[in-house]
Amino acid sequence: MNPFKTKFYIFSLLILFGYQSSFAQQSWKEITTIKELYKAYPDLVKGVFDHIDFEHKGLEKVKLAASEEDWVLAANELLAYYRISENAKGLRKTLPRASSETVAVADTILMDVFTIQNVKGKVPLLENGHRDWYYKGPNNDREWAWLSNRHSQLSNVMGAYFQTGNPKYAQYMDLFLRDFILASMPYPAEKKSESIWRGLEVAARVKTWTRVFYGMLESEYISPATRFLILSSLPDHAHYNKNFHGGNNWLTMEISSLATVVAYFPEFKATDEWMDYAVTAMTESMRGQVYPDGVQTELSSHYHNVSLNNFELFKALCDEAGRELPEYFTQTIENMYGYIAKAIRPDGHRILNNDGDRGSDRDYILKAAKKYNKPEWAYLASNGSEGTKPSDGPSYFIPWAGQLISRSGYDAMAHWSFFDIGPWGSGHQHNDKLHLSLSAFGKDFLVDAGRYAYTGEVAEKFRPYALSSKGHNLVLIDGKVQEDGPRLAEKPVDNKRVQLTADFDFASSSFDDFIDLEGQASHNRSLFYVRGEFWVVVDRINTNQPRTISTLWHWHPEADVKQYGDATVGSYPEGSLEIVPVGDASFDIQMIKGQENPEIQGWYSPEYNLYEANVASIYNSEIKDTTTFVWLLIPSKGNAERQISRAKIIRENQNAIELEVYHNGKNYELSIPFEDNSFVKFNKK
Repeated sequence: MNPFKTKFYIFSLLILFGYQSSFAQQSWKEITTIKELYKAYPDLVKGVFDHIDFEHKGLEKVKLAASEEDWVLAANELLAYYRISENAKGLRKTLPRASSETVAVADTILMDVFTIQNVKGKVPLLENGHRDWYYKGPNNDREWAWLSNRHSQLSNVMGAYFQTGNPKYAQYMDLFLRDFILASMPYPAEKKSESIWRGLEVAARVKTWTRVFYGMLESEYISPATRFLILSSLPDHAHYNKNFHGGNNWLTMEISSLATVVAYFPEFKATDEWMDYAVTAMTESMRGQVYPDGVQTELSSHYHNVSLNNFELFKALCDEAGRELPEYFTQTIENMYGYIAKAIRPDGHRILNNDGDRGSDRDYILKAAKKYNKPEWAYLASNGSEGTKPSDGPSYFIPWAGQLISRSGYDAMAHWSFFDIGPWGSGHQHNDKLHLSLSAFGKDFLVDAGRYAYTGEVAEKFRPYALSSKGHNLVLIDGKVQEDGPRLAEKPVDNKRVQLTADFDFASSSFDDFIDLEGQASHNRSLFYVRGEFWVVVDRINTNQPRTISTLWHWHPEADVKQYGDATVGSYPEGSLEIVPVGDASFDIQMIKGQENPEIQGWYSPEYNLYEANVASIYNSEIKDTTTFVWLLIPSKGNAERQISRAKIIRENQNAIELEVYHNGKNYELSIPFEDNSFVKFNKK
């Protein structure tokens, strides 16, 4: 029988028949020594030595005590070994001088008040004194329970301890860990999805516990019982991550956790087996989940970084364990960094796309630029104040991901836009093909709706909107939204669909699968950015019957949005963006903000569980058959009046639409293709 299954049944029988009668006479909080732990949980203490390689150098005293079945002595000798071992030199810390200083954030945690994804909740205590590790927070959100069981709280409290030297922080860590490990028994040895035993939580705990174990190794406030409980639970965690891990970014987190045990606890018998498996699984996963252009296939900037962090951690762990990885592995990590450097906004934030948050990548890229000797990344991330100006750019097209990143330059006030013409994504997808996000002058103007939450009250209300086309800057046909698209790209976007020059950027794609749409129709969108001046969006609706077309433009909540005839302007003190329809189309324009009924519209979520109302400018138009809509997007710096800009359509055929645009005292003659860049024409007078 599987030894982990056997362990599970043993614990179940012990609990069922009350064989741990000594525990009933002693509170788990009072168990601090190995002798007390053995008295309460003899099988747990003995079971640890089933996993120990007694031939490992330095374990001679442990082996002798175990051979004599003196399990208390063997456990104490094992703890003594760790204090003098060569393991984890980089994780060991010098203890701070004791003081009574405090850190407010950590003091809140000491009251069992945890802030998880921007939601604060107090974990209740059960009758047996244990915290309720299944508590789902004030919004009854299972994500809250999952994330609280990753134990990031311990990192915060340990940071406060080393900052202040206040013993209460170390004492809290001791009791916290003892509480959890005892309450989490028995290990189920099967794939689970409940609050404690789920892969991501298992993986995160290993990494946190390892830092606590070695960082607090010299502390008198972490009891021998707690230290030994960590050692008792790590093989279970390793077994779970090896046998029940997921794919994509889940795999990177779970397999890097398995490698953490190998690198920092080489005394376990199975470390060679675990590392062989980890290297194979992680390398195969990297090949499957990272495109040749360095983008993680979920096509979410947030989960791209999750995978990148764990690939890089895995590489460091392999170095710690003396295990070589193929050159491909390191090169892919560099490619992944190269992508986020190219995609960074002028204000240092990343793309907000699919399930992600609008976090900053600036420090992250600057650190990587030094590590990998890439001064061009530093230039991109620092607005040119560091590093070396890239030989390419300032705009970039990411061919496998199908993402056009347009910029006017590298400075902090530069124009920036993100245009999505790639595949749907392998996970955490939104139905948002042909979406456009736009920033300028250090401010966001056109935005993605964000992700809101995955479970709980916020998700019940907003999650369908986050996933839907209605939360993005797209076109709806007869009010219908996009169906799911292809998960993965089989090849990069055709070169004919894209053109980047010193004067302009062009990209185009189409989408034709709308949920419950009667008949056939498709939306083709072309984006043309005249560098440093303006954007033109061309939407061609191909249909053979009358349709209602709704073009959605979602503004950042902080923008002051006003309507001037058919034009919409979003303003900040730093600058403005004007959206002007070009041509003779007639529109019924709606300006919706914070709407809940009859449907959710006009909301924005920059981070998980955070949301606020924003303006959605919705242009509705009736068409009889195939029709082309043209939009001129004009940025203006500072508090200047609306710029004098005019545009008119000269002619249109099956291949392209030709425009004349007068802007900033210059005339532009543009031919913007619907598909093939061979029909691009650009002339400035």
